[in-house]
Amino acid sequence: MTLIRLTGASKTFPATSDGPAVVAVDDVSLEIAAGEVCGIIGYSGAGKSTVLRLVNALETPTAGTVEVDGRDITRLRERELRALRGDIGMIFQQFNLFDSRTVAGNIAYPLEIARRPRAEISARVSELLAFVGLADKARSYPEQLSGGQKQRVGIARALATSPRILLADEATSALDPDTTAEVLALLKRVNVELGVTILVITHEMDVIRTLADRVVVMESGRVIESGAVFDVLSAPQHPATRRFVASIIEDVPRGEQLRTLRDRHPGRIVTFEIRDGDRAQGDVFAALAANGARFELIHGGINDIRGRVFGHLTLALTGDDASVDAAIVAASRFAPLIEEDPRG
Repeated sequence: MTLIRLTGASKTFPATSDGPAVVAVDDVSLEIAAGEVCGIIGYSGAGKSTVLRLVNALETPTAGTVEVDGRDITRLRERELRALRGDIGMIFQQFNLFDSRTVAGNIAYPLEIARRPRAEISARVSELLAFVGLADKARSYPEQLSGGQKQRVGIARALATSPRILLADEATSALDPDTTAEVLALLKRVNVELGVTILVITHEMDVIRTLADRVVVMESGRVIESGAVFDVLSAPQHPATRRFVASIIEDVPRGEQLRTLRDRHPGRIVTFEIRDGDRAQGDVFAALAANGARFELIHGGINDIRGRVFGHLTLALTGDDASVDAAIVAASRFAPLIEEDPRG
């Protein structure tokens, strides 16, 4: 079931004394199913955070529609919008905690605003503290917490009203790699154990690889590529997507990297691709050896996305020219071997 749907959604901010009008989101259409984790990735200014604000009705689209659970939220009255926002949790890059409140007090805040009974608030806060692993920090204040602990409080607060949707805006950008991994694991638990649909905004492809089921790539306010995470990472189509993917995945060597490999390794350099479900790697190696070519693995790697693998392996082949030629032809029956031109 589609839980969030944008259809031709655009958002233009009008001209001001400081500058011209800005088209932040330009004709964006996307659907997010109930229970999935969808990641929107893009460089600064791509429009991804504005999409998030359209979903929680903090911004109204200039054109198009935004639907949540089948309701066009642009047509809702303020009272109906408040009820809708109670079904949407939000976590932020800079945590946005109240320094004057304890950890328990921060988590309790949305429930107090919703005027829940005191006993219900106390029970819910205790439940969430245990869920995020901060049961011993209930009386602590934000200044006494690490960045990772602060974000755990932010996640617990976002879950206080038992929302169906969780919006995460650059939720790990302020964290170190180890803490990022812990927070992403917690968000995965939120999705799997609680069934919460998550829309995550990020400029970090590793967040997408670790957490998301599906990815939407934005540039200049438009969606330029989208699909299942495995499909997009293993075969990116748009140049911007390829740049993101290159930040986390060893790909085909090019430029200075390739020149360095040529200097270090004699012989002819070839690269082939591995994809989930094929037997190319072993068959290629066997064909090369059977035809008298010696080979050395000099670059590349295998990437695992939810148990599905893909990657590129670059080899240096040595031997007499006839043997190497025959080996490349034989091995290419199992996976195309792309040979680098030694002249560059």
